[in-house]
Amino acid sequence: MAESPGTVVRTPKSEATRTLIVETALRLFQENGYAKTTMRAIAKEAGVSVGNAYYYFSSKEQLVQGFYDRIAELHERACEHALATEREFAPRLRAVMHGWLDVAAPFHEFGKQFFVNAADPDSPLSPFSTDSSPAREAQIALHRRVLDGSTVKVDTELRPELPELLWLYEMGVVLFWVHDRSPDCRKTRLLIDRTVPLIDRVIGLSRLRLLRPVTRDIVRLIGDLVRSDDPSA
Repeated sequence: MAESPGTVVRTPKSEATRTLIVETALRLFQENGYAKTTMRAIAKEAGVSVGNAYYYFSSKEQLVQGFYDRIAELHERACEHALATEREFAPRLRAVMHGWLDVAAPFHEFGKQFFVNAADPDSPLSPFSTDSSPAREAQIALHRRVLDGSTVKVDTELRPELPELLWLYEMGVVLFWVHDRSPDCRKTRLLIDRTVPLIDRVIGLSRLRLLRPVTRDIVRLIGDLVRSDDPSA
C-alpha cells in the first residue's frame, strides 16, 4: 500500500531530509513571509524535488507542524539535565520555561510571521487544533514530568489537571514572547522569573482546606472552557 504524504518511515536519512526541508522552509518564511513562500520554492532551496517535498509534507501547514514537532523535541532535550538533577518544583518549571526560550530564540522573527495564521482559531496552525495535537501532547507530557519528578505536594483533584494548565501558562508566555522586542527577550525571561514563584505558591496553597474549594472551582472552569468544543469530552 502506498504511503500518504507526510507519513514516512523514519530512518536516519529520511529524518535528515525532513529536518532539512523544515529548516529551509523556516528560513524562507522569515525572508519572504509565510503567504509568499511556496512548496516549490522550499523544495528548490532545499535541493529536493517538489514530489519529494510533498512526500514528507503534504502542505505548508504540515511543514509548520513539523516545526512544532522539532521545537518540542529540542525543548525536551534542553530540559533533560534540569529534570534529572533538580527536585524542587519551581526551579524545574523555570528551567523548562527558559529552555523553551533558548531553543525557540533562532525562530523569533518567524514567530511574527506565522502568528497571524496561528492566531486564527480555525487554522490548522493553531496550537489548539487537531493537527497540532502531537506537539501539544508532547509539551503537556513535559509539564507532567516537571510535576511528577518534583517534591511538591498538590491537591489530589488539581494534580491530574495541572500539566495541561501549565501548558496553557506556557502558551501565554509564548504569546508575550512573540511580541517581545527587548534584547534577548529579557522581558519574557523576567515574566517567567516573576510568575513561576507565584504558580508554585498557588499550588502549595491548593492543599489548604480553606482554599481547596476555590482551587477546584477554578480547575473545573478552565477544564470546561478548554474542552467545551471537544466532541470526545
